[in-house]
Amino acid sequence: MFELELQPQAPVLPEIVPGRKLAARAAGVYGAPSEHFQTRAVDRLVLGFDGIEDDFHCGLTRRSGGREPWYQRGTEMRNERQLSIVAADEMAVVAERMGLSEIRPEWIGANLVIEGVPNLSMLPPATLLFFKGGVTLKVDGQNHPCRFSGRSIADNVATNDPDGVALGFVKAAKRLRGLVAWVEKPGTISAGEEISVRVPEQWIYRG
Repeated sequence: MFELELQPQAPVLPEIVPGRKLAARAAGVYGAPSEHFQTRAVDRLVLGFDGIEDDFHCGLTRRSGGREPWYQRGTEMRNERQLSIVAADEMAVVAERMGLSEIRPEWIGANLVIEGVPNLSMLPPATLLFFKGGVTLKVDGQNHPCRFSGRSIADNVATNDPDGVALGFVKAAKRLRGLVAWVEKPGTISAGEEISVRVPEQWIYRG
């Protein structure tokens, strides 16, 4: 008896959106004292493989929290949240939604304000940020808004309802909170520095 040899079927791939390059600028750089979440404007950031030197979020590892329900809280894990990146235009939208005149990057612990990238918060994971001075950052993903940051905003504005401000930020900043990234190539980032943004190929995985 002869066995029929079946040819393997080529998989049906989803639509592939080609990668692209964008030009951007570091409009502002901010560091946080090692003991404090809020940042302050600085002229430059010195980065190692563990993040910003002496920064609140510096470290090769971090402790898991509410964002990682698959781990017991406090589990040591890779620190993919070494830097927080925001866009001024997105923060302006969030402030308007909350009825505030402004939300400063310092209040929510931002390290970089990047301008020139439309819909910054929607950049996909694995996007690379090449700074003219030599630093490379890799985007891990969106920085989901939390009440901790909202409470920090409440501490900096006149309000009789700090809990309402904190919860309002979580809702208003959804998909506008910016990105978190980690250091792929260390060095120094200066305010005003040019950035080459390399967005990778994208597709929707449906199994």
